[in-house]
Formats: sequence, structure tokens, C-alpha cells
Amino acid sequence: MSESQRFQLGTIGALSLSVVSSVSIVICNKALISTLGFTFATTLTSWHLLVTFCSLHVALWMKFFEHKPFDPRTVMGFGVLNGISIGLLNLSLGFNSVGFYQMTKLAIIPCTVLLETLFFRKKFSRSIQFSLVILLFGVGIATVTDLQLNALGSLLSLLAVITTCIAQIMTNAIQKKFKVSSTQLLYQSCPYQALTLFIVGPFLDGLLTNQNVFAFKYTPQVLYLSGYWEDICCHLSGPRTSENVPSFGLRLCSSS
Repeated sequence: MSESQRFQLGTIGALSLSVVSSVSIVICNKALISTLGFTFATTLTSWHLLVTFCSLHVALWMKFFEHKPFDPRTVMGFGVLNGISIGLLNLSLGFNSVGFYQMTKLAIIPCTVLLETLFFRKKFSRSIQFSLVILLFGVGIATVTDLQLNALGSLLSLLAVITTCIAQIMTNAIQKKFKVSSTQLLYQSCPYQALTLFIVGPFLDGLLTNQNVFAFKYTPQVLYLSGYWEDICCHLSGPRTSENVPSFGLRLCSSS
């Protein structure tokens, strides 16, 4: 087997694992929020990010990637923004159906492409443009046919899309400027993301749900699902993404 074939096989395997684990996380989180009544999505996200950092630290120890420090201020700014966008995505999951939440994540792709085209004059191939038209058509159908649409959930989804698009563009810019992979960027920014949501999470969740996360009755099922491991393989597959196509692995797979 040639090196090119091994590379393609590795990419397919990593992306397949990414999809399976990402869908599993969404299902577990929705069960945690809707079935078990743990509606504290922002706080939950901070716990997930903490587990992500610990998992990546193990991956670093096992030499799956190399640690590459760069500008601390850039890392901190990106970490705070990325943490907010991921928190908004999880809040969107809490106040919307799974279908509408997935539609929100899909809408991030064409919105990011639109912003890069308008503000950065970036050009995309005909095949990518055609794929985006099909994607937008599907998003439109999902929006019209979703009977569980509500004002608060729609607002949270809109804010999630906007902040995620900005963070995605920052991701690409930082990776090119400092020559770091998505995994290296995530490893350094993850503590700031977790800290941001850990601080604002209990207050924001309390405001939106009128409940106290510290007064919640934690059962073994809640503790198990709330500690569900983040999707690490999608981040490890980040460097494989073509430069001609926006890399959404870091963004979408982080947003459990």
C-alpha cells in the first residue's frame, strides 16, 4: 500500500470515528438534558472541555502530537471566544430538538464560507459551491418542518452560529500564522475555554432554567453521562483537512 493510500485510509478512518463519536455525544447530552433533567448545558460544557484537556494531555504523553507553544494572548482570546461559542451550541441543544440543533451546526459551514468570501475575498471551487447549495436546501427544509421551533432556542442558535463562525475563521488564521495544527491549538486553548464556562456556567444556567446546578440531585446515570468523553479523534484528524476546504473538525466536534 502506497503512502498516499495509507493517508487516505487514515483520513477516512479518523473522520468515520469522528462522526460516530460526535453523534454519540449529542445523543448522550440530549438524554442528560431532556430525560434526566440536567438542564445546565453551559456548566456541562465546561466539564466536557476539562475532560477533553485531560484526554489530549494523555495523547500528548503518548506522542500522538507535539506541544507547540505560541502567543499566550492569542491563545487566551481564542479560548474565551471558542468557549462561549461552544457553550451557546450546547444551550441550543438544551432548548431545541436534536434535529434543529444539528441543522444549526450545519448552518455554520455556509455562514463561515459567506463571511470569508465577503471579508477576506476567499474563493471556493464550483464543486464546493454546489455542495453548499444542496446543504442550504436541506437546512431550509429542516427549519420549515421543525415543529419544536421556539423563540429562545432560535435566538441561542443564531448567537451560536455567529460566534462559531468568527471562532472558526480565527482558527484558520491562527493555524496559518503560527503553523500549529488543530490539535495543538485545542490543547493550549482548552483550559481557557473550560475556565470561561466554569465561571459563567452556573450563573447563566441558573438564569435560563431557574435552577441551581449545585442543588441538583446527582444520580449515577447523571454522573456517568456528564463525564462522557469528548471526541478526540476528530481533533487528531484536523491536520489532514485540505487547505482548500474550511476545516470544521475543531469547531463542530468540540461542540458536544
